[in-house]
Amino acid sequence: QVQLVESGGGLVQPGGSLRLSCAASGLIFSIYDMAWYRQAPEKQRELVAIITSFGGINYADAVKGRFSISRHNANNTVYLQMNRLKPDDTAVYYCKASSSYGAYWGQGTQVTVSS
Repeated sequence: QVQLVESGGGLVQPGGSLRLSCAASGLIFSIYDMAWYRQAPEKQRELVAIITSFGGINYADAVKGRFSISRHNANNTVYLQMNRLKPDDTAVYYCKASSSYGAYWGQGTQVTVSS
């Protein structure tokens, strides 16, 4: 059974930082493309960042230069380092694993940026 468990969300002031983690189990982590999505209230879920199984990386324009995605295949975890956070970054952040074998989502972690 595949499980993706996000952690690291919380309340942070504008300009602050958070690091999200997504721990995967039940799959061969190294062959999956791993991505972070987010969904703000009354908005569609959107891609934030993706790191492929080969290490290729892409970011949404809104987070370029502020967020950094990385993966550690040895411990089946993908990370999202978020710096210089803005109120517009407030959302539920989801982890997604994708490959030709299927796609899986985590349950999400809330990030709130507010003073």
